[in-house]
Amino acid sequence: MRLDIFLQKQNPGLTRSYLKRLIDNHNVTINNLFPKAGTTLKRGRCISLHIPPPEPMAALPEPIPLDIVAEDEDIIVINKPAGLVVHPAAGNYTGTLVNGLLYHCQSLPDCRDSLRPGIVHRLDKDTSGVMVVAKNDRSHNHLALQFKNHTITRRYLALALGTMRESQGTISSLIGRHPKDRKKMSSRPHRGRLAVTHWKVMKQYHFLTLLAVTLETGRTHQIRVHLASIHHPVLGDPVYGGRKPPEITPKAEFQHYLSLIKRQALHAATLGFIHPRRNKYVEFTVPVPEDLQAVTKAVEKTPQSGKKIEKEEEKG
Repeated sequence: MRLDIFLQKQNPGLTRSYLKRLIDNHNVTINNLFPKAGTTLKRGRCISLHIPPPEPMAALPEPIPLDIVAEDEDIIVINKPAGLVVHPAAGNYTGTLVNGLLYHCQSLPDCRDSLRPGIVHRLDKDTSGVMVVAKNDRSHNHLALQFKNHTITRRYLALALGTMRESQGTISSLIGRHPKDRKKMSSRPHRGRLAVTHWKVMKQYHFLTLLAVTLETGRTHQIRVHLASIHHPVLGDPVYGGRKPPEITPKAEFQHYLSLIKRQALHAATLGFIHPRRNKYVEFTVPVPEDLQAVTKAVEKTPQSGKKIEKEEEKG
């Protein structure tokens, strides 16, 4: 049997092409000699395979258009569109926000992670809205501490399925990895971290509710998990039940709304924080994206369109 075939059978998680590179780079020996991939094995030989640690990767600059809300020597505030991944990771090593930022800024602080330079918080790929990125180490540390201490202002708009019984409320639970599906988060994990979400009804439709959502903490998928936990998942959310129409909803009508949004109807509208150099509170609000506007306009045209809920002025 050929050496590369034998090694692949012994290590089914490794491809033959990868094993060939290991052999060519002298990470495989037969009786302490360096063989070739096509070497025919003989009985009694001692084969040694060494798998080196993965080489560190770094994000590369790419000319990706950015919607810049504000920028100075310390920070850059971005209006991230839906569909744009924030930083390189498995399956998305190019075409991310970080790649575009590196092209625009020339350099960003890596803070021990070359794939997430300048990143102090994230939005899901299919969540749109405002983000802040640090342009130097001082700003990164300053902003990271504010996020850690939960002093950042974060307001979202969400279209949730169903009718809310109350005009406002708070959801508090642990959030951690789903015990059976590692790609999902859960509000009932075996182990997790406290998450607190405040919501308020902005407008009530016959089977959808427009919510203003404020985060007290910032956990992965927090709004999506919390709204799903009270049986009001975000419209269009493929992971937490937002693509299944409520019982009272005409299927054709619901599918029409999904065709307009094609993602979870979640938008990070406002972000406020203490500027790392000026030490003053700054706040940025970005417009509601066209796809979310299209859904709300379509819903309002239905015969059972809802009514606005009176709301108090929100303080900065």
